[in-house]
Amino acid sequence: MRVLVTGATGFVGRALLSRLRRDGHHITAWVRAPEHARALLGAEVALVGAAEGLGGLVAAMGNADGVVNLAGESIVGGRFTRARRKRLEESRVHLTRHLVEAMRSAPTSRKVLVSASAVGYYGDRGEELLDEASPPGKGFLADLCVRWEEAAQAAEAFGVRVLRLRIGVVLGPGGGMVARLAPWLRLGLGARPGSGRQYVPWIHLEDLVSLIATALPDPQYDGAVDAVAPAPARMGELLDGLARAVGRRVRLAVPGPLVRLALGEAADVLLSSQNPRGERLRELGFVHKYPTLAAALADLAALPSQA
Repeated sequence: MRVLVTGATGFVGRALLSRLRRDGHHITAWVRAPEHARALLGAEVALVGAAEGLGGLVAAMGNADGVVNLAGESIVGGRFTRARRKRLEESRVHLTRHLVEAMRSAPTSRKVLVSASAVGYYGDRGEELLDEASPPGKGFLADLCVRWEEAAQAAEAFGVRVLRLRIGVVLGPGGGMVARLAPWLRLGLGARPGSGRQYVPWIHLEDLVSLIATALPDPQYDGAVDAVAPAPARMGELLDGLARAVGRRVRLAVPGPLVRLALGEAADVLLSSQNPRGERLRELGFVHKYPTLAAALADLAALPSQA
């Protein structure tokens, strides 16, 4: 296939491009900084710069069989100020609308759009068992995910198969939660936010990449899909496991009210609980290489970069 990817220079994007190239696909990346992207992605990936505007994106769409939309500024990064909310919305909702408009304007119809969303769609749901039919939650993050998915769904109106991946915390080397926490954990400075009992849906990077690669040519993959492992972990369990992977223990805890005092509504990233089990993936017959947290952590512990 000829695949156009946004967010190609990110943690998941780089791993996905490596897999797609290995599988023989031809990749074009839509990027904001072409020189930086060329250094990261290599000469085999065609680049389209955001500075080329809608016309450049439409032209790239004309040569694509499918689109993978992974773009989005990191949710982790301090309080949700007005300026930060705007950046989060622009990098997700507005960019996805722009992408869909380019798909609509392209000279030939696209076959598939695989678009990222997040388990934040469900809000804080405590112990409730969730699946893709569960209603959205409340709050900024849930609303952001709803509008993000609606922007992608608009492509269905002109015959595109749209897959909305509600992605959990991605565990893998070189980025994401592991890269953010490992330096603190190695120093013995890890701390459980709140009770540590909140559910954290997660997925190993290799499984997420495999899911996207599987979904691109397979028409069974459409609608909303929880991109999570079948066994979500509690926050305390996850942090303890990551600490053990670097030879440490988590000895500290920060009460939930203090987390909220420091971060405001952004504390939802750390304190909210979602408990989806990947029902659609089970129905589709997708097989996780790392179905349990123990298996994922064993893989991370075996990597020299995580030691």
